[in-house]
Amino acid sequence: MDIQITANIRNELLLRNEVEFTLTFDGATPSRKEIIGKLGALLDANEEKMALDSIKTHYGSRVGKGLARIYDTPEARARTEREYLVARGQPKAEAEE
Repeated sequence: MDIQITANIRNELLLRNEVEFTLTFDGATPSRKEIIGKLGALLDANEEKMALDSIKTHYGSRVGKGLARIYDTPEARARTEREYLVARGQPKAEAEE
């Protein structure tokens, strides 16, 4: 999996960087957790401060375009990010019996 940053725009009002990237991969589309981990390592950012918005791939293609947001603090992410986007890619809690 290879990630190239195509745009990195600073949004001071919401205390975040808005990152557009191109993803090249072999096989199946990587999971959101893998993409966040690789993007965090590439940009030296903590996963608690990141939110992966979208990944778009064309049928049969090994290239995708994505959008992620990297916040200054986890509190800033919690304040502005939609809960379902934060919950995506997280391990599911085991059902209590």
